Amino acid sequence: MSERIAKLSTDTHDFKNPSLVWIISFLFVVSFLGLFSVVPLRKIMVIDFRLTYPSGTATAHLINSFHTPQGAKLAKKQVRELGKFFSFSFLWGFFQWFYTAGDDCGFESFPSLGLKAYKYKFYFDFSATYVGVGMICPYIINISVLVGGILSWGLMWPLIEKRKGDWYSADLKETSLHGLQGYRVFIAIAMILGDGLYNFLKVLSRTIIGLSHQFQQKDVSSDLPTANHSSHVSSQVSYDDKRRTQLFLKDQIPAWFAIGGYVVIAVISTATLPHIFHQLKWYYILVIYIFAPTLAFCNAYGCGLTDWSLASTYGKLAIFIIGAWAGAAHGGVLAGLAACGVMMNIVATASDLMQDFKTGYLTLASPRSMFVSQIIGTAMGCVIAPCVFWLFYKAFDDLGQPESQYPAPYAVVYRNMALLGVEGFSSLPKNCLLLCYVFFAAAILINLTRDLVDKRWGRFIPLPMAMAIPFYIGSYFAIDMCVGSLILFVWQKINKAKADAFGPAVASGLICGDGIWTLPASILALAGVKPPICMKFLSRGTNVRVENFLTPQG
Repeated sequence: MSERIAKLSTDTHDFKNPSLVWIISFLFVVSFLGLFSVVPLRKIMVIDFRLTYPSGTATAHLINSFHTPQGAKLAKKQVRELGKFFSFSFLWGFFQWFYTAGDDCGFESFPSLGLKAYKYKFYFDFSATYVGVGMICPYIINISVLVGGILSWGLMWPLIEKRKGDWYSADLKETSLHGLQGYRVFIAIAMILGDGLYNFLKVLSRTIIGLSHQFQQKDVSSDLPTANHSSHVSSQVSYDDKRRTQLFLKDQIPAWFAIGGYVVIAVISTATLPHIFHQLKWYYILVIYIFAPTLAFCNAYGCGLTDWSLASTYGKLAIFIIGAWAGAAHGGVLAGLAACGVMMNIVATASDLMQDFKTGYLTLASPRSMFVSQIIGTAMGCVIAPCVFWLFYKAFDDLGQPESQYPAPYAVVYRNMALLGVEGFSSLPKNCLLLCYVFFAAAILINLTRDLVDKRWGRFIPLPMAMAIPFYIGSYFAIDMCVGSLILFVWQKINKAKADAFGPAVASGLICGDGIWTLPASILALAGVKPPICMKFLSRGTNVRVENFLTPQG
């Protein structure tokens, strides 16, 4: 959310200096609607339909394992490992800071694969965060990101760059959307849209099939074949399941409370949002809130089947519909982005809450307590997230810029989706639209191939969504992630049991330590304290010229 707000704040005439209070207010009036929209459906989703919610189920099993003697002992060791690598990551970030006194300085600009490769974003930037992310992400995600980086920065962009003066004006800056940057951004958008559309239709079809199967059964509590259960109805229910169901239904959340809460918040939101974003008219918001519960149900149901939340896809849908409805002359870009934020908050929190209900069901937790906890957590997020964004926004002048430490790639992607929605394709450079069509179709074809081929081979086919990310920001983080994958792979070969037990803890420590260092780094930047050293790497010829320039003559 902060990335979208950051980008639209720098690209609109009346929102160049965003108010922290406005951002917090926006989140407070839109973030709770999704929670109330699916509360009446919790029994249907968790007990009647018996949806799997894989992430919620895995979390429940992890929590339950902690309550065994072996689980408690293992948990202590995991916490110790997390603390060890947290400290290492934090100190490494502190050490790197001393060498970043200027642009392209420090270990994060280390041309580890050569200066030519560095120019095209191929280098290892010593980021503990991305190494940790690579240890957590599946191998296919990391390989997909690397393949996308090689395809774009290794092949396509150098070839398109040679067409400068033909396909686009040679006088344009590299960051201009009418030049090379336009190919980078819009081809990435095409792949993301193709992947999102395919998965949306896939999950929607599964949702329709699953629902029709449910309503055709006389016993509504039968299992869903699409959720990898047996298609026949089990006549026997275990004592544990009976106990879970009894407790899950004990603390009822009245339907009138959920419906009334949704209506009240929707009314407040409809009256408030036009004062925060003047381009977002009240009738745009009303239409969103009429259809949002249905979309929230679809997202929560599909997430229960596939563990895949399509909140971003519903957000893109809102961008194009509201943006086109408002039009470029009436602030359609900002209206579309704000509508995207509203829609994504509703459908994302709906699926997250249902995941938590599944976890609560399996751990014998009170649903009412889970709901209240979710409300409290959401309220905290409405304050903490904008404050963190504000800290970044004030501490780093280049936040969101392609060459910065925090390029915020999806902020640019979403903004340019909004531009497409209101302006069309006329402003794109030559052959960019054709390439967009090709990669849009390729994303659908790759996904279709993954689903049709045997699973033994399908797991080796890259994911288009992951491939699209480095098209814009480069391959440096993909190399970091692959290093993380390599560490985990070697570790598993040496001692698989230990790697499986402590790998997530080590990765979390690397991510958290590097992330926490950002806080003191931001405070130092706000206080005007700058690093003392700039460590920069030059070619031999450039170094000779620099020395000749600095050496006194005569």
